[in-house]
Amino acid sequence: MPLLSRHALGALLLFAATAAHAQYVWIGPNGTRQYSDRPPPPGTPASKILKSPGRPALEPSTSPEPPDKSKDAVAPPTLAEQEAAFRQRSKARAEQEQKGQEEAGRRRRLAEHCAAARETQANLASGIRVARIGPDGEKTYMSDEEKAARSEQVRRAVQECR
Repeated sequence: MPLLSRHALGALLLFAATAAHAQYVWIGPNGTRQYSDRPPPPGTPASKILKSPGRPALEPSTSPEPPDKSKDAVAPPTLAEQEAAFRQRSKARAEQEQKGQEEAGRRRRLAEHCAAARETQANLASGIRVARIGPDGEKTYMSDEEKAARSEQVRRAVQECR
């Protein structure tokens, strides 16, 4: 085989290999360049695709687009404003936690009160003699009238628990 045809064949193979090695270059969602032999994900805008096979490489614009300087543009908050906002959020969070703790304590006390009322109602309804210890340390038993009055009080307290 002549030398010229070997070189021509080698150049042809080299040229075909570079065309077969397709490269895609695009700007990813986090702003970095992505290189791949596969096309970019379907949702990538055409303006973000820098190079694709069969298309010349595009250089991304190095100068960022100038922001619109309108009168309505809000300046970023200063450090003092950020700290004041942080303190306000912290104070609101602490107040919210305190309210939550107070509400939890109120619910706990109500649950304890309701449990005691139900227990008292069960004792009064059982028919056993109910004894109390007076201020002088003596045990006294409740009369039927006292039991009926106390039973009515406890019944109202249990109804409020529902």
